[in-house]
Amino acid sequence: MTEPVDIADAADPRLADYVGLTDAELRQRHEPAAGLFMAEGDKVIRRALAAGCRPRSLLVASRWLPRLAAVLAGFDAPVYVAPEAVLEQVTGYRVHRGPLAAMWRPAALEPAELLAGARRAVVLEDVVDHANVGAVFRTAAAFGFDAVLLSPRCADPLYRRALKVSMGAVLALGWARFGDWYQALDTVRSAGLRSVALTPDAGAVDLAGVDLPDRVALVLGAEGDGLSRRWLESADVRARIPISSAVDSLNVAAAAAAACYALSVANGGAGDATP
Repeated sequence: MTEPVDIADAADPRLADYVGLTDAELRQRHEPAAGLFMAEGDKVIRRALAAGCRPRSLLVASRWLPRLAAVLAGFDAPVYVAPEAVLEQVTGYRVHRGPLAAMWRPAALEPAELLAGARRAVVLEDVVDHANVGAVFRTAAAFGFDAVLLSPRCADPLYRRALKVSMGAVLALGWARFGDWYQALDTVRSAGLRSVALTPDAGAVDLAGVDLPDRVALVLGAEGDGLSRRWLESADVRARIPISSAVDSLNVAAAAAAACYALSVANGGAGDATP
């Protein structure tokens, strides 16, 4: 077990990874460039370690140490212990959900490599809200999907907010980001998956009535504009979720939940899904 190190000064350079966690713009620039992501809370940290992610360091208040005994037993990175007032000064918020761990990012996967073994996948186009991305990952894992594919402008699934909302599902589900979005549809087709583009358009077919093959990619677009014309026009199926006329559309995370459930039922259920 790594011997904990007490730190009393918020300006201590050893805490540099944890500075300004509420500054989303700063963190989105800094974390991928530095090859790190931030895991918050016992459950997410445990899932990160179980997924094989390597820790850079752990930052805790002293009162959290007893409940982390099992984690710390095999921890091979610095463990910093600081007063809660110092944690707040460093991070920019009152840290009350438990410990923070700076982790090394896992190696990025190639979309074609990931899709080659996928039976069911979710493809997201320009979903920029971290909470929505996290919720989609949690839903995809819950219903037994194998992969999540992201357009270049999608929010970072390993950003602290997305990771927390996903309850660590980001760490258990294979995902990849397309470098060339224009060619992404061809990559999906070459992998043998049939694309189902979700849209509120009244001219689309009811999702419940779609005759689906065993291998399928569910495609969802941005919260405001929805899917681009290229994806809508080129997808194998354009499908909608019937809803009341009192509402024009569903939030992308809610739509993903409804659609993933429908596709899961159509293809024999979720199986042994990741919680």
